[in-house]
Amino acid sequence: MASSSLCLFVLLLFIAHHSSITSSAPVFLPLTNSLSTSRFNTTHHLLLKSASARSAARLRHHRLGRHLSRRGSRQVSLPLSPGSDYTLSFTLDSHPPQSVSLFMDTGSDLVWFPCAPFDCILCEGKPNPNGRHPAVALNLSSTSAVSCKSPACAAAHSSLSSSDLCAAARCPLESIEISDCASFSCPQFYYAYGDGSFVATLYRHSVSIPTAPPALVLRNFTFGCAHSALGEPVGVAGFGRGSLSLPAQLARLSPQLGNRFSYCLVSHSFEPDRVRRPSPLILGRKEKVLGNEEAEFVYTEMLDNPKHPYFYCVGLQGISVGRKHIPAAENLKAVDGRGNGGMVVDSGTTFTMLPAGLYGSVVAEFERRLGQVHKRATEIEDKTGLSPCYHFDNDTIASVPTVTLHFVGWGSSVVLPRRNYFYNFMDGGNGGGRRRSQVGCLMLMNGGDEAEAEGGPVAILGNYQQQGFEVVYDLEKRRVGFARRRCTSLWDSLNQH
Repeated sequence: MASSSLCLFVLLLFIAHHSSITSSAPVFLPLTNSLSTSRFNTTHHLLLKSASARSAARLRHHRLGRHLSRRGSRQVSLPLSPGSDYTLSFTLDSHPPQSVSLFMDTGSDLVWFPCAPFDCILCEGKPNPNGRHPAVALNLSSTSAVSCKSPACAAAHSSLSSSDLCAAARCPLESIEISDCASFSCPQFYYAYGDGSFVATLYRHSVSIPTAPPALVLRNFTFGCAHSALGEPVGVAGFGRGSLSLPAQLARLSPQLGNRFSYCLVSHSFEPDRVRRPSPLILGRKEKVLGNEEAEFVYTEMLDNPKHPYFYCVGLQGISVGRKHIPAAENLKAVDGRGNGGMVVDSGTTFTMLPAGLYGSVVAEFERRLGQVHKRATEIEDKTGLSPCYHFDNDTIASVPTVTLHFVGWGSSVVLPRRNYFYNFMDGGNGGGRRRSQVGCLMLMNGGDEAEAEGGPVAILGNYQQQGFEVVYDLEKRRVGFARRRCTSLWDSLNQH
């Protein structure tokens, strides 16, 4: 477990022979939904309540970064509780080999993992895909500490200059004055997220990504090593826009692989068999259509956010419910100079969060279309955290109107499949004296008053609404694209080549 343990970032099932990156061929990796088998023993109510509460919390914590930055720290939004999150499976090049999973998160910009000895406070009872081996031991003889003068150190301590960092590293004043502190290590840094946090140290090491032999090697890969955390026992593979993210570091070694990546999340509707199916993650996604899929991408521009530069922000023009077009407020269409506005495309939030005004208009149209003929299921709303919910007869669920997201840009509209925004399930009949009946709930959520979004995004596009689409992040052309896909078929076709 000690030798070459930093190969934690190995993104497949075994270690192959290493070679430098020379090929521009895409790399295909499996994403695994983090919902454990045991969670399906609970009711739909509890499962939906957990996911909805977690989605609301993540939006709030995206917006709290401005408070943390004033204290000299920064916010990284990490998964707060079990939800529909996605993990990458890694294998350590140790003796014996060690498998480790990290959350794949487009909302954060650092790759970090728990390092032994690892102390996680308030983590009892939290599911951990790494089981009884949640941390790895570093072989410091083969690991390089990051210098206090390194740009990577400045990126981790976003509010401090290199002189401040080297002073914190106890570099003598005379050495600071002549910029001779390269031998002093980057100080530990503190990251906060919602109701949790961690302290980590930056290291560099060669990291391999074995797909088919020969494996890719990311030399001098920079990552965080955490020995203590609060409320989060699982590390994160940050795919955000920051310089320490996995795509950014990969792009410096192979622009073809790092500047364009995509994923295709399998539509699961919380069905156990479908949840367990792998969702493809494609590094180096080319623009041509893959396999037998014919749908072209619909693109919208990436927006810069000066307050949260690691977010993938886009503009939303409006939403259509059936034929009713509901325009979005101006702060959803763009991000201003203070970092206010826009919608974040996020792999780590389950349900889409909309500002109160737009959400209210969408709900009003659903109520107009469905509330006249279907009884409101308010007791289900209380149990799930979703609203509105309705009681349905088996033959009337087809009356649910279509939902279309209109992103900024010509022809940038995405029609959502009904299962992406309206969840129907059988309720009752569990011994409580109530007969079983069909219930359906809108899976878009109220993100609160726009005034609360000062300094942050006003909406999040959650991963549940992204299911059944290949979502591509084109960093070179600064755009995000969406194309309907059969993600299980796409995974199968990719593995045949």
